[in-house]
Amino acid sequence: MEGVGGDSASVASPVSQWGHDAWRLYQYYLDKTTPHAVYRWIGTLAIFAIYCLRVFYVQGFYIVSYGLGIYLLNLLIGFLSPLVDPELEVSDGPLLPTKGSDEFKPFIRRLPEFKFWYSMTKAFCIAFVMTFFSVFDVPVFWPILLCYWIVLFVLTMRRQIAHMIKYKYIPFNMGKQKYSGKKPSASSSGSRGD
Repeated sequence: MEGVGGDSASVASPVSQWGHDAWRLYQYYLDKTTPHAVYRWIGTLAIFAIYCLRVFYVQGFYIVSYGLGIYLLNLLIGFLSPLVDPELEVSDGPLLPTKGSDEFKPFIRRLPEFKFWYSMTKAFCIAFVMTFFSVFDVPVFWPILLCYWIVLFVLTMRRQIAHMIKYKYIPFNMGKQKYSGKKPSASSSGSRGD
């Protein structure tokens, strides 16, 4: 009896080892893409274009596209939202400045850019694979889904922009912050003897 258990464990071990090695290799290449944001997003745009061509070519899978759109909208809200929402949570950590006299604190996203990109790319890939299975091709009148998604997008973005204005934060960096130093006052520049 002891030998039977040992044999099955030795057979499963190479398979699990191969899976572990494949996952490590995948993670290695994923980590190498981290500093190359522009190329990552260009790749995602290419995957998006391929997905759109596939949906257009088969003239179907609109419900998959609608679900994908809702998921992407959810990701976008997480990408544009602060880690600690001043309306909902009280935190001991850094908060968004609400007054001009408050100390500057960097904007920390609830969903970082890399995870946003990775989730979006995975979603496009999964939706693309779903277009090869007819079980996901539910017949729907796509213009109504498109109109409903646009209304949902506008309402959600309006609420998000109102939140940004209320708590005075911009979720994008407009270049590196530079310190220009103190500007000389008019009285100190005129009193120097040149």
